[in-house]
Amino acid sequence: MKLNRIAVAAALTVTLGANAHAAGQLVVGFAQVGSESGWRAAETKTAKIRATQNNIDLKISDAQQKQENEIKAARSFIAQGVDGIFIAPVVATGWDGVLREAKEANIPVFLLDRQIETSDPSLYTAAVTSDTILEGHMIGDYLAGLTHDKCRIVELQGTVGSSPAINRKKGFEEAIAAHPDMKIVRSQSGDFTRSGGKQVMESFIKAENNGHDICAVFAHNDDMGIGAIQAIKEAGLKPGKDILVVSIDGVPDMFKAMADGDANGTVELSPDMAGPAMKALIALKTDKTQPAKWIKTPSTLFTPATAQAEYDRRKSMY
Repeated sequence: MKLNRIAVAAALTVTLGANAHAAGQLVVGFAQVGSESGWRAAETKTAKIRATQNNIDLKISDAQQKQENEIKAARSFIAQGVDGIFIAPVVATGWDGVLREAKEANIPVFLLDRQIETSDPSLYTAAVTSDTILEGHMIGDYLAGLTHDKCRIVELQGTVGSSPAINRKKGFEEAIAAHPDMKIVRSQSGDFTRSGGKQVMESFIKAENNGHDICAVFAHNDDMGIGAIQAIKEAGLKPGKDILVVSIDGVPDMFKAMADGDANGTVELSPDMAGPAMKALIALKTDKTQPAKWIKTPSTLFTPATAQAEYDRRKSMY
């Protein structure tokens, strides 16, 4: 009985895809990392909006932060004969097999918001991402200015093995390397989650003279930064003052934190990754226009000076 239900569900999925094709729609499968952060939820929401605007039948699979689930979803999309596959890769390695299967099926693959490491870049069509090394540079340079080039820093890393965690760390370290009195004294992954950031920050505070020896926390994303703010407050310290807080993503809660004086800066990562990918896919399908291999989205530094206005503007978007 269970196998029959699975077979019926699979057949229904293929039928729905066929109906979309018959209606003149492109069908796109999106293997999404999950919903681990406010930014990730915004990316998914924006992808749905862009799909409606572009008359695309978008099928989203939530991988719950597991690569094996993303690979399974991609193979399902291949079996359905979709027109394109979007993947937000949870980690950078281990993609060649499924990408080769997509290429053999003549299905273009677009990477969203994260890059991969591959022996054959031709296996994917294009990557729509920000310059994550630049993001690390920008927030590192900004922190150097805030602290007059002297700071003991604790770092909340993103998911181990993910390209944003690797590159944001690299960019930040390159930026502070020009300032000998700026040092990362502790670094650990909070897995891009608010709860992870809070838990790791609590351990940093205990290890660093109850937080009194910490100048600043650099979080690889805003959600971990918000978690760190909670930990700092619970330790009886003032975030944004006793311990500076800088991060990357640009989600509404971080703008609210800056407006409240609890955080000091963020570099925005645009959640609209699907829009440029859809535009490129449509051009590829309609007139064979090959997209650039790297479709770069902008990165912008925001500070407390404009935080309230930005919060008011963004809270309904996310």
